[in-house]
Amino acid sequence: MSRLVIEGGVPISGEIVVQGAKNAVLPILAATVLSDEECVIKNCPKLRDVDKTDLVLEGLGCKVRREGDTVIVNPTSICGCSISEGLMREMRSSIIFLGAIVARCSEAVVSMPGGCPIGLRPIDLHLKALRDLGVEIIEEHGYIYCRTAEIRGNDIHLDFPSVGATENIMLAAARGKGITTIINAAREPEIVNLECFLNAMGAKISGAGTGVIYIEGVERLHGAEFMIMPDRIVAATYLAASAITGGEMCLKSVEPKDMVAILKALENMGVEFDIGKNEIIQHINRPLRNIPILRTMPYPGFPTDIQSPFMALCTLASGTSVFIETIFENRFQHVDELVRMGADIKVDGRSAVIRGVPKLQGANVVARELRGGAALVVAALAAEGITTISGTEYIDRGYENIEKYLLACNAKIERRC
Repeated sequence: MSRLVIEGGVPISGEIVVQGAKNAVLPILAATVLSDEECVIKNCPKLRDVDKTDLVLEGLGCKVRREGDTVIVNPTSICGCSISEGLMREMRSSIIFLGAIVARCSEAVVSMPGGCPIGLRPIDLHLKALRDLGVEIIEEHGYIYCRTAEIRGNDIHLDFPSVGATENIMLAAARGKGITTIINAAREPEIVNLECFLNAMGAKISGAGTGVIYIEGVERLHGAEFMIMPDRIVAATYLAASAITGGEMCLKSVEPKDMVAILKALENMGVEFDIGKNEIIQHINRPLRNIPILRTMPYPGFPTDIQSPFMALCTLASGTSVFIETIFENRFQHVDELVRMGADIKVDGRSAVIRGVPKLQGANVVARELRGGAALVVAALAAEGITTISGTEYIDRGYENIEKYLLACNAKIERRC
């Protein structure tokens, strides 16, 4: 497997055009299963998870091809209703296909999903919601078997505003009968992006971005061209990389309105911004301050996906920062690796106390999941000496050619086999 080798201590400064959002493109690609015509999805990042999603589509019988940053999906030849166990184990987000497949084929067979080992991510909310929509579900021997005569609209109350469950309900109900209401729906911008794509195909959905989403089922959906939104988590990672090294960063093709909690946290650390339409310019004019308490929350709160890179940022901030992880109970796997680099971090359950240190030292470290891997990159860019990061296959799940973007901003980074 490849490794990233980084020589730290160089200010990360420059301009980056932010890639398309991983957390938006995957459910949108799943949604193409519902169409009776070809769909053209633009601004698709080149990621391991996107490649795996394309394989899922091909396994269902879709014709898939990529032209640059555009993925064209022709679902007219769908002939399958199952996803291979191998793909389900590799990528937990494959579960998002469940609602789309059962809506299109009236049945679906998948194994229990895998993915990054960041803690329990139960799919009981997905399955309960599908049952409420009239889907018969049997779970046995590690497989999920779904069957329905028709998707029937219903009022569904989510115990937790799960992004995946909200998306699965939207996909299943879009071609169902009657009206479905999702109460306590996830409000993430990626949910809005999915609503926009489904409506571009002829769906009748409203309310995305609020806690209540309404779906009026339609008989068929047609093809559409669509542009994937920019990745707010990738954008925040590059801002953290620039801030920790004392650089200046200009992000293009970004949505500042989707990053309010992230930008506020950076401002509290002493970072300054000039914000324009689809542009963020970041300046560092003073030493970084600590974050007294940072608590991850569902949107519009601080996103769990950027907690790890921001923890790396706080290792060199003055004072003590406290991070409380409320979403995933095992999202501190990067801590031991940061400590190897000289960070002062103590973990107690879902809380981490970070005391700022004068410097970090390069070391050999291992990425054990996607966002923790990004945290190690952020730390390595500021560390003295050379850091070697293995486990890059996790980083490649969510960051398109991370070394290419950082090289363009003066980083001393290379990928080695």
